Amino acid sequence: MRTACYVANLPVLALVACPVMPCRALSPMPSMTHHRTSLQYCTMKSYSLVIEEVTMPCENLPQDRGASTVCVLSNVGELMGGEFQNKSAVVTGGGSGIGLECARQLARDGAAVVLAGRTESKLVSAVAVLASEGLDAHFAVCDVANETQVRDAIEKATAIAPLGVVVASAGVGHGGPFHQTTLQQWNEVLNTNLTGAFLLFKHASIVMAKNGGTMVAISSIAGPLTHRFMTPYCVSKAGLEMLVKNIADELGHIGIRVNAVRPSLVPTDITAGLTAMPELVNDYLEQMPLGRVGTEQDVGNLVRFLAGPESSWITGQCISVDGGHTLRRGPNLEPVMKMLFGQDVSPS
Repeated sequence: MRTACYVANLPVLALVACPVMPCRALSPMPSMTHHRTSLQYCTMKSYSLVIEEVTMPCENLPQDRGASTVCVLSNVGELMGGEFQNKSAVVTGGGSGIGLECARQLARDGAAVVLAGRTESKLVSAVAVLASEGLDAHFAVCDVANETQVRDAIEKATAIAPLGVVVASAGVGHGGPFHQTTLQQWNEVLNTNLTGAFLLFKHASIVMAKNGGTMVAISSIAGPLTHRFMTPYCVSKAGLEMLVKNIADELGHIGIRVNAVRPSLVPTDITAGLTAMPELVNDYLEQMPLGRVGTEQDVGNLVRFLAGPESSWITGQCISVDGGHTLRRGPNLEPVMKMLFGQDVSPS
C-alpha cells in the first residue's frame, strides 16, 4: 500500500509517495510522531516527487481508500509537527544564505520568525519569499554589534509570541596575511561574529529565563581547524564556540540549551569569493571524505534539530556539518593569497 501525502503552501507543491501509511492512520489530525516518521522514511527511500496542487483537508477524505488514499495537509505547521507553534524565533543574518534557510526550517515548524540584518531591502525580499511559502515572517533592521538594535529585535519577536529560539547566523570574514591585517579589519570580524552572538544570546537569555529556550550559533570548521591567512575569522569562531560552551554550562539549569554547528564550504553570497576559485574549491573537496560542498539545507537541517525537542538532552556541543572536513586539515589559501598580495605573504 502506498499513501500520497500532498503538502500545500510550499514553493513547489509536492506529492510524496509514502509506503504503508493509509490516510486513516493520520486522521483526523496527523500525529507529530507518525507523520514525521513517514516523511523521513519517504525521503530516505528516495520516492519520486510529483507536482500537484490540492486544497482538501485530510480529515474530509474517505478513510478506506486503500492504495489510492490521499492525505492533504493544509499548512506547513501540520506537516512538520508544529513544534514551534505559538513561539517566535530570531535569526540574525536571516536575509540570505544559511540564515534564511534556518529561518525557513523554523517557520515550517510553526515559528513566527524575525529576520535580523543590516540591509533592509534584503530583509524585505527574504520576508516576501517566506510569506509566499505560507510562512510567518517578519524583519528587524539590526547591526548585531549594536546592543540597542539587538535588544529591539528580541523585543519585536516577543511582542509576536514568546521567544523560543534564537540563531546567531550573522557573519563576515577577512582573508589576508596576518601581519597586514588592520585593526579595523580585526574589529569588524570580531564585532560581527563574536560580539554579535554575545549580544543576541545575552538579551535572549533574559526573556527565556522563565520558560527556557534554545540558542544555536553558526560557527565554522575554522573554529577547530587553522586556516592560514584567515586569522581574525578563525579567532572569532573559536571564541564563539567557547561562548556557546560557557553559557550552556551557566544557563542549563533554567532550561536554556546552547549549541553550535560547524559548516565547511557552503556556496552562498558570502562565500562567493571562495567558490569562484576552482583550485580552492578542489582543495576543500580533497579534505572532505564525502566529496561535495555543503548546501544551505544541510546546515538548516542540523540547526532545526538542535533547536527542537528531538535534541532536548544536547547542550554545549559544537557539531560539524562538513562532509567530514574536520577529519583532515583546513584549506590551503596560500596560492590565492600570493595571487592577491604577491609572493611575499610573510613578514620579512
